[in-house]
Amino acid sequence: MKQKKPTAPVGVEAVERALAILLSFRVAGEQLPLAELAQRTGFYKSTILRLAASLERKGFMSRNSTGEFRLGREIPRLAALYVSPFDLEKIVRPILVDLVKTTRETAAFYELDGSERICRYRENSPRVIRHHLEEGARLPLNVGASGRILAAFSDINNPDHQMTREQGWYISLGERDPDAAAVAVPVMDLDGHLWGALSVSGLRSRFSSTLQKRTLAVLQAAAADLKLKLPEHMS
Repeated sequence: MKQKKPTAPVGVEAVERALAILLSFRVAGEQLPLAELAQRTGFYKSTILRLAASLERKGFMSRNSTGEFRLGREIPRLAALYVSPFDLEKIVRPILVDLVKTTRETAAFYELDGSERICRYRENSPRVIRHHLEEGARLPLNVGASGRILAAFSDINNPDHQMTREQGWYISLGERDPDAAAVAVPVMDLDGHLWGALSVSGLRSRFSSTLQKRTLAVLQAAAADLKLKLPEHMS
């Protein structure tokens, strides 16, 4: 008797749409008008308003006096309850601190999330004029050093990223912002699985060729250190 192949679980469309609204928030403290939510999600405004009413009642969203939406109190509460089976932050955070001490520029660890990258951890530069990053910020993959790295090492069959994969690093000069520059390298475990990207970023005017080389060297050393500390790949 021929066995039936297991079918993929079917999701609930309303739930997925509600989650899409929550995921459209990209930076800490962001407040979005209805029109912006509609643009980011592709949903009708009437659909967003219906779903937002439920999200507001349960504390996942709120609105300010001008009608803009923001994430609600339940989001940080649930985040505080989450316990990862492996504490990545515990090993990444000290490395970011060391990178900032060495370069005096902003250091960050990015993770791939679909077609975007998330700034998971960051340590901002102590300089008064600096490249400032927010943890939780969502950024594109097609511009910026860490975005290029994540795109190259997650899409290994794409010939457009071959040079980046071969050299194992990427330097961006004004790609996402004309005044910003960054150097990034992949973070891999001993089995070759991609965990994220390490980057150092700052003002483009400070990123001389000498600083680029020095920054690349310390990033490569940091990535090598992380490789030895990461556990076996967790799917």
